[in-house]
Amino acid sequence: MLDVRELCSFADYFVICSGTSSRQIDAIWREIDEILKKEGVARGRSEGDSDSGWILLDLGDVIIHIFSPTQRDYYKLDELWHKAKPVIRIQ
Repeated sequence: MLDVRELCSFADYFVICSGTSSRQIDAIWREIDEILKKEGVARGRSEGDSDSGWILLDLGDVIIHIFSPTQRDYYKLDELWHKAKPVIRIQ
C-alpha cells in the first residue's frame, strides 16, 4: 500500500498486489469484494479481468491494482510511484 496523497490529485492510496494465476487473481478480487460488502463500502468502478492480468478497482480515495506477475513487471507501478510513502509492504 502506497500513500500517494502528496503526489497525485485523484487518490490517497494505491494498493498494489499480485496473483500468480488468473484463478488466484479472481480469488483476491472476490475476497476484496466480500470485505467491501461486509463493511458497507460501495464497490466503485472496476476495469479489467483476470484474463487480462490486471484488475483495477477505483474506490475514490483508494485504488486497488491486482496484477499478474507479467503485467506488474510491465507496468512497474511500484517504480512509477517510487516517491510515494509505503504504508505497508508484504512479500
